[in-house]
Formats: sequence, structure tokens, C-alpha cells
Amino acid sequence: MNGLRSFLSRQLHRTSSIGLSALARAITGVRPIWIGSASSERQRIYFANHASHGDFILLSACLPEQERQRTRAVAAADYWGKSRLRRFIAEDMLSSVLIRRDWKEPADNPVNAMLGVLDQGYSLILFPEGTRNMTEDEPLLRFRSGLYNLAMARPRVELVPCWIENMSRVLPKGQFLPVPLLCRVVFGPPIAIGDGEDRLDFLNRAHAALLALRPHRRGDRR
Repeated sequence: MNGLRSFLSRQLHRTSSIGLSALARAITGVRPIWIGSASSERQRIYFANHASHGDFILLSACLPEQERQRTRAVAAADYWGKSRLRRFIAEDMLSSVLIRRDWKEPADNPVNAMLGVLDQGYSLILFPEGTRNMTEDEPLLRFRSGLYNLAMARPRVELVPCWIENMSRVLPKGQFLPVPLLCRVVFGPPIAIGDGEDRLDFLNRAHAALLALRPHRRGDRR
């Protein structure tokens, strides 16, 4: 019975992934821009800016199907686990990794959950800001420590920064129906933690690497 459920779950995820990726491309015309990196069979952590619940769908849509099937997004359990429907969408349809941001018990440590998924051979999509950025003044919030902890624990996993452009306008907060607008996902050169590099230095460097992919806009001070 467990084997059948596992098979059906994989089939549901594959079908949902193909359908949602096609829908995302139809609505946004999204195209990947590879700068200093390319799609790969290597195990990766794609770390991206986060302003919309549709971010990980858009990023996934830019990956080749085989790569997309072995990549799982990290999502907040306090939102996606609130109801049976949300949990079904997140876990069964999208195969997301639900983590607790308000964890207290060691068993709920989100880093352990993510390491467990990496050890199964999957790649991850991670939003190191830890929450959606709803501000207008800061294009990218301060990074939390999860990316550093993963890089320290699994140094062979490639870290690829990805800037998601325009998705917050396609699916604004509180809206269910997307607005057709062109989007891009810019994939930057992989980074790696340096020998003896401390947490703050690494997070600042990763933050800068991601922010450097943000398209120039009129009025930007750079």
C-alpha cells in the first residue's frame, strides 16, 4: 500500500509540475537568463529573492523537466500547512519541503529537514530572506543563517543565485488570479563558502551575489 501511495504521489507531482510550468510560461512568458552558469545535472541549492507565493513555480518552470523533477522547494509550514488543501498543494502537488520557522524542538530544526532532502539526492530551491519581501525600499532583505548552515554541512552542493523578476506584480499579496506580465529568472555564477569564511561574511557575499543579478531600473542608485 505504501508503495502504491508513493507511486501515485510521484505521478501527481510530475503531472502537476508539467501543468504548472506550462501555465507559468503561458501567463508570464518567463525565460531563463543564464549568466556564468547553465542548467546541470549537478546537485544544487538555487537561492532566490522572494516576493510572491508563485516564485518557486516560476523558477521551476525555467529548469529542464528532468532537473525540475529532482528539485524541491522549501516552504513555510506555518502558511502551507494551515489547512488540508494548502498542505495537499504544497506536499502532494508541488513536493515542497515544509519547514517550521518558529521551531523550538530539535526535531523541528529546518536545517535538518533540508539536509535530509539533500541526502536523498534532491536539489533545493531556497529563499534565504526567510519570508516574502513586501517592502518597497529594500530590494532584498537580510539573509538568515540557513544558507550558511547548508553550505557548511554539504560543501559539494553547488549554490546558484537566482533573481526572479516581476513575479510580485504577476501575483500580488492577497490575490488569487495572476496578472499576465513578462517575467525573467536570472541565474548567476555558482558561489561556494571559502576556507575559514565566517557566517556573516558568507551571507553578505551571497546577498551581494544575488543582488548583483537584479536588473537596473530607472532611478536606481548604484
